[in-house]
Amino acid sequence: MRRHSRATGAVAIAHTLAPTTQFQLNEVRVHLSAGGAATNLTITLVSSVAVAYNQVLLTQAMAGVSDIILLPAQPHDFVAGDAIVVEYANGGGATYGVDVIWSRTA
Repeated sequence: MRRHSRATGAVAIAHTLAPTTQFQLNEVRVHLSAGGAATNLTITLVSSVAVAYNQVLLTQAMAGVSDIILLPAQPHDFVAGDAIVVEYANGGGATYGVDVIWSRTA
């Protein structure tokens, strides 16, 4: 069953999905009410093992962009304690919606 971790606001985006069980990342959607400012949106795996295993899953320059969808060709598997972090400075103060779609695997 797919689950959603959602956030909305009009300040900087700093949304974290951190399930306490094994999970799959199915999709990440970000919408801005207006084209973004000239900074990057990042989606990062923060590994439960060590910082050395952290990985940037997506970096997107947001100048003029209002919609981003990270849709893996296949769901990514993660262990309990891993986190998916969506960050964006949102210097233009656009209203945003973040939807991280995931499934429990354990």
